[in-house]
Amino acid sequence: MTHILQLDASARPGLAGIDEHGSLSRRLTQRFVSGWQARQPGATVTHRDVGGTPPSFIDQRWIQAAFTPPERREPWMAEVLAESDRLIDELTAADVVVIGAPLYNFGMPAALKAWVDLVVRMGRTVDFDPSRPDDPFTPLLADRPRHAIILSSRGGAGFEPGGALAHMNHLEPGLATALEFIGITRIHRVSIEHQEEGGERLAASLAAAERRVDGLIAQLSELYQASREATVPA
Repeated sequence: MTHILQLDASARPGLAGIDEHGSLSRRLTQRFVSGWQARQPGATVTHRDVGGTPPSFIDQRWIQAAFTPPERREPWMAEVLAESDRLIDELTAADVVVIGAPLYNFGMPAALKAWVDLVVRMGRTVDFDPSRPDDPFTPLLADRPRHAIILSSRGGAGFEPGGALAHMNHLEPGLATALEFIGITRIHRVSIEHQEEGGERLAASLAAAERRVDGLIAQLSELYQASREATVPA
């Protein structure tokens, strides 16, 4: 059965439409996960609320520990890297990574960037070989197919590819770059816009996003089902 890693990065703890000042991105991640489990009752979920409990920022001690070969690490280095190890283990175990990420000042929330910094790590999710200067990096999470679903919300509009403000959107492009670098290349994006404006335009954008989420659930669930059937011995 499939395993989902659900990441919520919004600083708003509730769900839009249910809780006061609730989060639109959390509404989409909840819809995806509940819809997936309805189709696959045996699917398991790890929920990591980075918006509510932000990961640590990397510092000099973390960098020193991460770039010290494992056989030469001192005991304190294992403690410094323990959080990173937990987050990487969660990511490695996932078949589908569902990321709810509002657009904050043209990029991802600081809490989500902290998560990225802890999971993009030499020797754990990517290797570096200086003897191959033309292609020195090897993504370590390309060992099996993983899908990432980026579910974003924006106050304004026009940030989608081809939109008037697309050049100011560093959320999905930045997140996709980091995920692809470590080997997660099957990336799907759904967004809600017009949150600041509200009213009919927000309602229409929300409805369209929820339809796209439902379509992704159907598409990817069938894909995983077909993959499982193909691996079952005749």
